[in-house]
Amino acid sequence: MLLLADQWKDYELIDMGNGEKLERWGNYVLRRPDPQVVWPMEAEWSLWKNPHGHYHRSNKGGGQWEHKKKYPEQWTISYKNLKFHIKPTGFKHTGLFPEQAANWEWSMDKIRNAKRPIKVLNLFAYTGGATVACAAAGAEVCHVDASKGMTTQAKENIKLSGLEDRKVRFIVDDVVKFVEREIRRGNKYDAIIMDPPSYGRGPKGEVWQIEEKLFDFVNLCMKVLSDKPLFFLINSYTTGFSPIVLENVLETTIGKKVKGGKIYGGELGIPASRDGKILPCGIFGRWESK
Repeated sequence: MLLLADQWKDYELIDMGNGEKLERWGNYVLRRPDPQVVWPMEAEWSLWKNPHGHYHRSNKGGGQWEHKKKYPEQWTISYKNLKFHIKPTGFKHTGLFPEQAANWEWSMDKIRNAKRPIKVLNLFAYTGGATVACAAAGAEVCHVDASKGMTTQAKENIKLSGLEDRKVRFIVDDVVKFVEREIRRGNKYDAIIMDPPSYGRGPKGEVWQIEEKLFDFVNLCMKVLSDKPLFFLINSYTTGFSPIVLENVLETTIGKKVKGGKIYGGELGIPASRDGKILPCGIFGRWESK
């Protein structure tokens, strides 16, 4: 299954080629590397040559932005009624993954159609795209990420979207330790979203390696699921991981715990406006109640 994030107005994937992509974020055009773009560029036309910012990778790892035209350190873009700060970082990221709009739409639809109060646990929550979407749909959200900076930006995104009055709890912590504490407290959630990195470290140096940790962590999360779960969503950008891996993890955890749900996986993609070519942008696995 391929899901396209094709309802954006403030974001546009303009073109891609030669390991790079050309994107419009609101009023600003950025040129960034993307390892999935292995085909050649048809022509390095004017916008390729003169974007606002061009991120160059370094042979030593990381990289830096070349500022070709003036643009602010931070600006705001909208997705329908949701608003987000865009803040280009030294690691090429902008603070938002636009392909996740396909998952936001699905999550919001599930929450609105539940016709009951829904509590969502968003793990490895980054700058809170899913947190904002679920809160806007009426859910109570617990947002957990090990990075204080990313969590601060998530709080800003909630305010930008006019959702300060919603029940959103922000936690800066190692996700495994947080879930273990929630189990001891007896707290339960109707929906769980997670976007685990391939490799990462918690605030106190806790090591996360997705191949070794994912199944055990998803299994641990079964203990904070409510008796009437609504959905469970896993995102992954890990190179070489198939959506079938995520389906199998869900099948052997929530699939065994809760009868009658539906499990499926697939890819997320964004179509380029120049020629309609699809940029693959990670995978997902979903369990949803019927």
